[in-house]
Amino acid sequence: MEATLVEAAIEECRDKMARAVEHTKAEFATIRTGRASPALVEKLKVDYYGAEVPLQQLAGLHVPEPRMLVITPYDKGQQVIKAIEKAVLTSDLGVTPSNDGSVVRLVFPVLTEERRKELVKLAHHKAEEGRVAVRNVRRSTRRDLEGLEKNGDISSDELDRAEKELDKLTHEYTSEIDRVLAHKEQDLLAG
Repeated sequence: MEATLVEAAIEECRDKMARAVEHTKAEFATIRTGRASPALVEKLKVDYYGAEVPLQQLAGLHVPEPRMLVITPYDKGQQVIKAIEKAVLTSDLGVTPSNDGSVVRLVFPVLTEERRKELVKLAHHKAEEGRVAVRNVRRSTRRDLEGLEKNGDISSDELDRAEKELDKLTHEYTSEIDRVLAHKEQDLLAG
């Protein structure tokens, strides 16, 4: 009985930590390097007839050249194109959209050294948020396990073993965030 309670808690912890790492990776995708990527704009909120809609639901996104992103609205009306342009302008992308009446083009300028350093700082901040999320999952799971021990559902030896497993998982997932951060930082500085 006691082993299954611990195993269930550890498995739930593993799932939550994995989700925290995936969220951090998704956050990294929104930080632009020197190349265009649909991930930079797909979550942008566009005011579509009074509703806030993610851009990916309103338009097709493709990258014909390394530094150009083309947004093709499914609805060909000028009102949609204007709304997409406005969403891009109010975002923190730092690019000015242009349109030819049917598509919106974003040309990403080469990043300056100063801007690269700012983006590296932003990536470090997002990585730290991810590591904090992983540690919060560990803390929450540890609290749950201590409650099980206090109620007599698991022994103190089981609790000790489970805490060692939690520490191992925490190290594993924070190391994964660090690996992804190192890759992102390399992309930003090389870009």
